[in-house]
Amino acid sequence: MPPAASAARPHGDYRQHLEIETPELVMLDYEIAGIGSRALAAILDALILGAAMLALVVVFAAFGGGVLHSRWFPPLFLLLFFLLGNCYYIFFEGFRHGQTPGKRRIGIRVVRDTGHPAGLAAAALRSLLRVADFLPASYFVGGLLVALHPRAKRLGDLVAGTIVVRDRPTESPVSRTPRPASAAPLAAPELPEAHYRALHQFALRADALPPLARARLAAGFAERLAPHLAQLAGRLPAAGDDDVARLLALHVSETERRRGRLGGGGTARAVADQLAARKQERWDAFDRLAQRAANGGLDRFRADELPDFAARYREVAADLARLRTYRAEPGVLARVERLVAAGHNAFYRDNRRPWRRLGGFIFGECPAAVLDCARPIALAFFLFAAPAAVGVAVVRERPALAEDLLPPVMLQRAEEGHARLVAGRGYAETDAAERPLVAGSIIANNVRVAFLCFAGGIFAGVGSLFFLAYNGLQLGLAAGHFANAGLLGYLLEFIVGHGALELFAIWVAGAAGFLLGRALVAPGDDRRADALVAAGGTALRLVGAAVCCLIVAGTIEGFVSTSGAGLRLRSAVSAASVALLVLYLIGGARRRRAREGRAPATSIG
Repeated sequence: MPPAASAARPHGDYRQHLEIETPELVMLDYEIAGIGSRALAAILDALILGAAMLALVVVFAAFGGGVLHSRWFPPLFLLLFFLLGNCYYIFFEGFRHGQTPGKRRIGIRVVRDTGHPAGLAAAALRSLLRVADFLPASYFVGGLLVALHPRAKRLGDLVAGTIVVRDRPTESPVSRTPRPASAAPLAAPELPEAHYRALHQFALRADALPPLARARLAAGFAERLAPHLAQLAGRLPAAGDDDVARLLALHVSETERRRGRLGGGGTARAVADQLAARKQERWDAFDRLAQRAANGGLDRFRADELPDFAARYREVAADLARLRTYRAEPGVLARVERLVAAGHNAFYRDNRRPWRRLGGFIFGECPAAVLDCARPIALAFFLFAAPAAVGVAVVRERPALAEDLLPPVMLQRAEEGHARLVAGRGYAETDAAERPLVAGSIIANNVRVAFLCFAGGIFAGVGSLFFLAYNGLQLGLAAGHFANAGLLGYLLEFIVGHGALELFAIWVAGAAGFLLGRALVAPGDDRRADALVAAGGTALRLVGAAVCCLIVAGTIEGFVSTSGAGLRLRSAVSAASVALLVLYLIGGARRRRAREGRAPATSIG
């Protein structure tokens, strides 16, 4: 195996590095991006994101009352605004090789701990945990971790199993002009590497062999290495005197010559320079192929191009090992390391498009994760239901506490409840033209709450516990207050249509947070870092299931619960939503059976 990259670093280099060994037994040396470059990239991304949001607002203001005016335009604007704010980092880091525009400008990128591209799943986890990194304000937790962690990881990186590294320059700072043809070629070691290894093994074991076996094996070796023995005839025993002695002398001579030539003197550097000059065109050709693979994946290659790409990748990996052996200049090493890293990423990444597997992820893996995590979801239900029951009991026992514990809007709606019942109006009714906007607002708000409930789990599960208990307590207090006013049925009539899916989604999001907390507090036999990454993958599937439920629940709440529909229709919609949830989980059960019978479920990158 070639020497580790750190062995070639100059003394006093205090930058953080990550060394990764490829399956070709070549070490890749990544320089980890520090807090300064990451902060600058974050500022640029914030400016770009703010400008995009401002442009979206300007477009809405300019065209909202014109030809595009309709009841669907405001919810479309709200959807785009929500997606822009929540999917900016996911899109660029997941689909643009781990680089947002800000990271690309600064020259850093997100990669997995293994050196592979980050992928869509890792980008989603990093984005979902961003809110936790931002606490208590101004990215304090995330910045502190980046400054102190040995690999400069923030919370999102810990869960996603990613690091942020610097991009190496593609071009080498050394001259790309080949050496003149008249320059004397530098001799490589005289013995081929395979012959030298065999000779070395013979020298190590010669004394342990029986005399006859040793003599017979030495005679065979001497015959095979006759041309090399002849070149050193004056320095070795005469032929036939003692083949063993001649072979041992050849081994000593060859070993000393290799050490002298490669021990750090000018000759080794000259060999590296000549190798670099000779290989420039091959490296340039591979660079072009690697760019094609990065942009379109290996599935864009023709069948006859794939073997050529594989052969060139192995050749460049071997060149890197030789350059390290000859102690090439840092600029040359940097360029060839980048080429090997590009080839490594192309070969060992999943080249299937994530969006092609999105359906299987949403309708197979996500519900399967819900079934796998029945116990954490049951725990989340209990931690929601118990405070809700306490809230009901407290307000029923001491009604005056409602004014101190409930928000003013809930108190006002309870006061207006009887008047609205007499007028034949429900708890919350909106005009038909406004319902699309209401539905969009509800979905955006509920999804945001689910994200917070999940992200809070990184703090040993305490954040998820808080969100579950708080929302449960508020629901219980409201139910108790409305019951005291004789309006419990009035409230439940509003909730019945969408409540089942909405509450289930919050429990699932809380369970996702508990998975992170458990991995952090009790990783079991795994390393805490490995347990956290594994829990993050499962938790992401739970969050996906929660989002699906909240989209359906928000649509029902916006179009049915805020309409004048009667209890019978609302109950029918509720029953249909529960049936839809059951079908969704049945799809997860099928995925579980397929996974147990064949192979692990497919991820989205």
